[in-house]
Amino acid sequence: MTHPSSWKDTEVRCESGTSVPDRYSALLPLVRNLKLRMCLTDPANRKTALWVLRQAVARGDGRLEGLSICCVGNTPLFYAGQDLQQGLVDILTNGSSLTVLDLKGVPFTLSDSFVRSVAMLCPALQSLYINNHSLVCGVNAETLRQVLKSCRSLSILGVFQASLSQDVLKDLMLPERPALKKLELRCERSLKYTVPLCDQIWLELKLRHPCLWVELELDHTLPELHVPGVLQPSIPVRCLRLLTWTLLLDEVRIVRQSYANTLEVLELQTIPSPELNSELIALAKQCARLQEVHCYCVVSQEVITAFITNCPNLCRFTLKTHKEPHPWTSRLK
Repeated sequence: MTHPSSWKDTEVRCESGTSVPDRYSALLPLVRNLKLRMCLTDPANRKTALWVLRQAVARGDGRLEGLSICCVGNTPLFYAGQDLQQGLVDILTNGSSLTVLDLKGVPFTLSDSFVRSVAMLCPALQSLYINNHSLVCGVNAETLRQVLKSCRSLSILGVFQASLSQDVLKDLMLPERPALKKLELRCERSLKYTVPLCDQIWLELKLRHPCLWVELELDHTLPELHVPGVLQPSIPVRCLRLLTWTLLLDEVRIVRQSYANTLEVLELQTIPSPELNSELIALAKQCARLQEVHCYCVVSQEVITAFITNCPNLCRFTLKTHKEPHPWTSRLK
């Protein structure tokens, strides 16, 4: 168990309020990719998680390359995560070799100052995910531009779309930047206060990075009138999650017209209707690349038949003809 390969990919759960036995302090520096899973309700769990990270970073001689933080349980009322954000910055100050940082699993708002500090302390980052499920976006476009200046090898980026601007996308198109492989964008209420991105800038980005693919997630807080402005036709959307619980007839029509050649994963949270069934059948006939379809409302049997018949790559789907107790489970084709 002391061989380095045994600890290359390690998940540590801090959920019981107890500390990690001291005997592990000599093994944590062997970790290459660390996933920290913690329950926020007890401050002792947060303290233990930071201790684990400190052992992996400070004593690891640059071994730690990937870090993912996931929080479970109920978030304490008014908890803003300052102790975790400051603790992470303090630990990384001692030296960082991180190439992957995934903070999608934290529930609190990530501040501008925190993201700027992390970018300066982790210049080798190639993948950065800050598109977490906080209520609002706390990172502005200028901070994101600073991240791109500090982390010149970034090729995978997960952010709130409210953090993007035309200047950010232009920075991503600079000739000295590496090929951009993936953008994960979370779209929520903060988009009300930003300037919409035009289709032309997406077309230019796609031409500069022909292998780029985009994952879009639209949540229920995004005002309905802003949805069409998000779904620009030149975005190379491979994965689309429309989690709005609104009527999506126009949106499904836009999807099949704009993303038929790229879309592989589609998730819908919407309201059932005969019109929706018709739109989904038309989508199934046009989006032949689909590998996954998840629709969290009842559909007709004709919809299921259309996807199975017209999408040869379909391997997983959630399509129900009658209501079932939640959570609904997906099926393998």
